[in-house]
Amino acid sequence: MKRMKIFGAAALLPLAFGTAFAAEEPGHKKLTPAESAYEAGGSPLANVEMYHDINPKAPPMTLAEFDKGRQIFFQRCAGCHGVLRKGATGKPLTPDKTIPNGTEYLSTFIKYGSPAGMPNWGTSGELTDEDVDLMARYVQQTPPTPPEFGMKEMKETWQVVIPPAKRPAKKMNGYNLANVMSVTLRDTGEVAIIDGDTKKIINIVKTGYAVHISRMSASGRYLFVIGRDAKVNMIDLWMDKPDTVATIRIGLEARSVETSKFKGYEDKFAIAGSYWPPQYVIMKGDTLEPIKIVSTRGMTVDTQDFHPEPRVASIVASHFKPEFVVNVKETGKTLMVDYSDVNALTTTEIGSARFLHDGGFDSTKRYFLVAANQSNKIAVIDTKDNKLSGLVDVGKIPHPGRGANFVHPKYGPVWATGDLGDEDIAVIGTDPVKHKQYAWKLVETLKSQGGGSLFIKTHPKSTHLYVDNALNPDPAINQTIAVYDTKNLGAGFKVLPIAEWAGLKDDGAKRVVQPEYNVGGDEVWFSVWSAKNKESAIVVVDDKTLKLKTVIKDPKLITPTGKFNVTNTQHDVY
Repeated sequence: MKRMKIFGAAALLPLAFGTAFAAEEPGHKKLTPAESAYEAGGSPLANVEMYHDINPKAPPMTLAEFDKGRQIFFQRCAGCHGVLRKGATGKPLTPDKTIPNGTEYLSTFIKYGSPAGMPNWGTSGELTDEDVDLMARYVQQTPPTPPEFGMKEMKETWQVVIPPAKRPAKKMNGYNLANVMSVTLRDTGEVAIIDGDTKKIINIVKTGYAVHISRMSASGRYLFVIGRDAKVNMIDLWMDKPDTVATIRIGLEARSVETSKFKGYEDKFAIAGSYWPPQYVIMKGDTLEPIKIVSTRGMTVDTQDFHPEPRVASIVASHFKPEFVVNVKETGKTLMVDYSDVNALTTTEIGSARFLHDGGFDSTKRYFLVAANQSNKIAVIDTKDNKLSGLVDVGKIPHPGRGANFVHPKYGPVWATGDLGDEDIAVIGTDPVKHKQYAWKLVETLKSQGGGSLFIKTHPKSTHLYVDNALNPDPAINQTIAVYDTKNLGAGFKVLPIAEWAGLKDDGAKRVVQPEYNVGGDEVWFSVWSAKNKESAIVVVDDKTLKLKTVIKDPKLITPTGKFNVTNTQHDVY
């Protein structure tokens, strides 16, 4: 069979517009604009060299056409339908399903969409008629398989910029590190290290593309960030100007990084998980040298079918054992990875529901609540006894970030998540001791401004709960923030005009995203996120008065999104 080498050259999109193409089948979910925007973020695999087997039953395509189709698929579709097109949160698009439908049938669905959930790519103007025809033919081809990424490939990318022996023996700067913020500059492939006291930028550090998360070492010295292109940066905050001291790529596409935090193992190990290849890697905590790679390919929790592409979602470090809590999206399993002996790794597998994504600890840090987003559930993982404590039905596509812990006037300690697919905010009881009757149950559902919520946040020293709606299509909603009084939730929410307070001079999107508290819990930072060629800002609000405190503007603050306070991140405070 003939083999052709395929090269991708398209630029990555900052925010894509939908899921890909699926024949109208029972169970195919109808997507809101917010869901479509979220599910189909561009994949770095659009630029990765791959090989393609020509399928003799598929309609003909030139090499150039196939390359263009591959770029469109990875930029807009792989996030939902999977790199291998075998189905993830969306339906499989393999030739055995697409070829029998034929090009004309597929073109109709691609162009016009359907009530069953297929976006109208053609009539919306996102794809030309030529593109529609091209994609109808592309999804009938054999899916190109990206290369694997093992120890050899990792070590070729591994770089120790400053060896541990040559790093400072003590903190060399005068910054209050407890109140430093790591801010993702999404489309420039950077993070801004900002002094939370003075609101001044300390340094802009070059990282991987679209940093997904920042995590702190147990000591609070090292900041770890990971880009969607699977590049990990280890940043030393003790340096005169905090900067990268080690870096590595652990795959071709990734989302999660964490460090060991159990007593006696502080700063000893780091772990990162990738979307492709589906695996996680344990590294030395001071140099990022890769030690152990573990594949996550396996059987799904529900149907017990083999899945070739179970992506690694959130990873957190247990506070009760020397274990990492590794959540595997497509199989619906949480892996409790014991790192006390990396050479004889032991893992406890806890099944819950498919499509595990992000989550956070309850206030005791014993229970990890993780969103099984496309299953519309929250799984409760007991990190002390290593078991599933609950599986809670919530609204459509819960997206908590780390979620929010507070004390409810009636139900006691609770944890809350917003939804991407509807206006609900789920409030779940988290106290199995003094409020046993409410533990791991949906005790209240609040209404927010609308769907498209990405992050929800509060703080132990605050009585306010903030909810963004960054992916809602209505600017009146996505440019504002909803805030609740946790002692009087029945009063509803107040709306703060965050984007208006930013005072930006151009007509950018100005989406308001991710509330983050400072170390004192008395001010909240919001990103006002516009396009790469538009002005963005960070708005700081006084938590007590809900009034504008200050606006951080700088030409270098390009597409700011996630913000991570050192102390809150280090100690899982939310």
